[in-house]
Amino acid sequence: MRTFNQSFVDGVWFDPVEADPIDVIDPSTEEPYAQLRVGGASDVDRAVVSARRAFSFFSEWSVDQRVELLENVLAVYTARYEDVAETISQEMGAPVSFSRSMQAAVGTAHLQQTVRALKEFEFSRQNGSLLVSYEPIGVCALITPWNWPINQIVCKVAPALAAGCTMVLKPSEIAPFSAVLFAEILDEAGVPPGVFNLVHGYGHIVGDALARHSGVDMVSFTGSTRAGIEVAKAAANTVKRVHQELGSKSPNIIFPDADLKDAVTRGVKSCFSNSGQSCNAPTRMLVHADLIRAAEDIARATAEATVVGHPRSEESELGPVVSRIQYERVQQLIQAGIEEGATLIAGGVGRPTGLDKGFYVRPTVFSNVLPTMSIAREEIFGPVLSIMSFRSDEEAVSLANDSVYGLAAYVQSKDLEHAHRIARRLRVGNVHINYPPWDPAAPFGGYKQSGNGREYAEFGLAEFLEIKGTTGLLC
Repeated sequence: MRTFNQSFVDGVWFDPVEADPIDVIDPSTEEPYAQLRVGGASDVDRAVVSARRAFSFFSEWSVDQRVELLENVLAVYTARYEDVAETISQEMGAPVSFSRSMQAAVGTAHLQQTVRALKEFEFSRQNGSLLVSYEPIGVCALITPWNWPINQIVCKVAPALAAGCTMVLKPSEIAPFSAVLFAEILDEAGVPPGVFNLVHGYGHIVGDALARHSGVDMVSFTGSTRAGIEVAKAAANTVKRVHQELGSKSPNIIFPDADLKDAVTRGVKSCFSNSGQSCNAPTRMLVHADLIRAAEDIARATAEATVVGHPRSEESELGPVVSRIQYERVQQLIQAGIEEGATLIAGGVGRPTGLDKGFYVRPTVFSNVLPTMSIAREEIFGPVLSIMSFRSDEEAVSLANDSVYGLAAYVQSKDLEHAHRIARRLRVGNVHINYPPWDPAAPFGGYKQSGNGREYAEFGLAEFLEIKGTTGLLC
């Protein structure tokens, strides 16, 4: 078993002083494969002091210096690419092929986009006697989840570096080793001591200490809405900036003119991707009532053909969900769907046939789902799809917007003018029409209880900047 006892502060790996090691569980076996020593409030203090000291010089680096630094990070990341993919596959159970083609790949894309955004960003502009300047906000606490571990680390760390900020990262203790690997990458790339700091720990201890810390100027948090609310409350007393990317229950509206087989098949696969553990997964499929039976048949066939298996198998399309807690939550919500009267057309409770160990979930599809049902309202974070019906544009938009969340929505229609009219009426931060390729240049974030602020490219960079207006004639 691997034992890892260290956090990374001021360019040095050290043993946290406050806690005993915890087991890190392999979700495919339910067995511990490593141990991690988590930190506490005193480790947070040490990291914040380091970051504040480093901010005094790093905030003065030129754009060219920061571009060169990020390009070095990209080069080292590329050299360690396979290590990143293997690490994510083991710690969160993603099939190795998916980890290689998606989980690790998004890190590359975010680094490339951040370099582009940094080169193009206008950090100052003058209008007569007014000078508007964009300056680094200061020391940033970055709190990241387990479901896309490198994605969320890179799309926070990269723009923070680009802005000239210093930072303390608290990754998920469930999937911590991709963060360790990324710290090694940053160190090898030449990130100065104290600019990036890593403290492992629980959210209610390390995360809370970071959010409350008077030496932290900004918190960027990705996770559940429940946890995001607690972070915002903890940060309120020091009036620091709080950026949040939270939960979702994304609708996928399939209009009658869409290619039904293609739209439903791709919708099911998109919902199930990453074992359903994506905040923007299209988990509510809205289909015209006249086509609902045909859609059910297509969804059933797609779900039953989905290969669930060990993450190390190249044939596996879905691996396990990340933990026992997550597995039990998904099982409870599947059971709630059955008990509340939805029609189960594929999957159900329990593990897939032939998998008697590991946190594997049967790819599950419900139909005749009502807006009041738990599976229509709660973020399940597992491979569970709810099919609902509509008869008009008005009803489709109303159902789509009937959620406390507003992260993403999907629209399928051959009539692009119609699709864009619908998109304008959806109260979400991202709309995807006819399953376009993922675009790391698009702003990512949500409306309502899906959070505030945006990530990716220049939008993510802007979150880490303060705006200063200076008036008076220049000599």
